[in-house]
Amino acid sequence: MSIILDELIDERGLSKLRWRCRRGLLENDLFIERFFNRFEATLTRRQAQALADLMELTDNDLLDLHLGRQSLGLVSAELDRSDIHEVLSMLRENP
Repeated sequence: MSIILDELIDERGLSKLRWRCRRGLLENDLFIERFFNRFEATLTRRQAQALADLMELTDNDLLDLHLGRQSLGLVSAELDRSDIHEVLSMLRENP
């Protein structure tokens, strides 16, 4: 199963994920757009699922996580997983 999750996401899946990641806060949209610009060619299914899971958060919680004002465990114990931490780290990377 992990072999499938480590496969690259296909173009259709990437398109759906981009649509799902549209946010109400411009700041989040900017961080997410930068993420896609850097990682879309190497994004795995596991990372894509983790990003989709992060998109379940409110805009304010997502921004607080990105800026380091809140920890993942405090925002959502359910999302306090290694794959989510990996994607959050990718979101925080500077170009």
